[in-house]
Amino acid sequence: MSKMAELLKRFPNINDGAFESRLQGVLFFKETQPIPRRPMVYNPGICIVAQGHKIGYLGGQKFRYDASHYLVTSVTMPFECESFASPEEPLRGLYIDIDMAQLHDLIGRLGLQAEIGIASEKGLPCGIGPAAMDEDMAEATTRLVKCLQSEAEAQILGPGLVREILYRALCGAQAPVLYSLAMHSGAFSQVARVLQIMQSDYAGKLDVEQLADKARMSASAFHRAFKEITSDSPMQYLKKIRLTRARDLMIQENLKAYIAAEKVGYESPSQFSREFKRYFGQSPAEMVREMRAA
Repeated sequence: MSKMAELLKRFPNINDGAFESRLQGVLFFKETQPIPRRPMVYNPGICIVAQGHKIGYLGGQKFRYDASHYLVTSVTMPFECESFASPEEPLRGLYIDIDMAQLHDLIGRLGLQAEIGIASEKGLPCGIGPAAMDEDMAEATTRLVKCLQSEAEAQILGPGLVREILYRALCGAQAPVLYSLAMHSGAFSQVARVLQIMQSDYAGKLDVEQLADKARMSASAFHRAFKEITSDSPMQYLKKIRLTRARDLMIQENLKAYIAAEKVGYESPSQFSREFKRYFGQSPAEMVREMRAA
């Protein structure tokens, strides 16, 4: 077992799921049971697995993240994920939000604008992907977990260690994704801005032409760039976000399915139920019953 996994075992015994650490922007997660492949949404961040492993599925491809590979998500990404864990060997790890101000500052200080240009010439990177966990990244993450055992160390040392981890990610295989995200111009940055709009206004009446206009791109160029980054068309992406938000409203706020559907932009409850079952493999009622029984 790695030093990081040993340190994570020292935190108070908690139920499965995600929980906040002593430092804002850093979450711990733990699972003691395998979780079958199911739709997920990851916000921009770095997912580091200390024990167990996960497999992600996106656009016909799959990627594994485990103690040897961390995952970088540069934009909010719906994808499918399968978790491998057991009571004897739980899945343990942490998720670190990407701070855009820190990212811009690091790239500016490192003089990486040339690399950004080179990355953009090679085509648009996918918005999510794994990178090898090298010794420097493992050591920085282990030091972060250690400092999070103490409130004082978390507040004094934690921010610097999170910054170091972001720097290490800029030195890894997913660096082009982070470079592209930090650009003030270019197709990746333009699509990323539209993704932020879709996150905040997913219940609105959005269409491809309107979104392309916000990206300052033609509809065809926007559609092509959007699919390169997310592996979905804009409307497929929007549907996944709406369905995920509706699921959260039903489970977390105890809303009826038809009310949740209306809140996320559906006008037809029957259409919502059909698309919900097609995406999650369960009807809204079946999922709510299962989640509340867990």
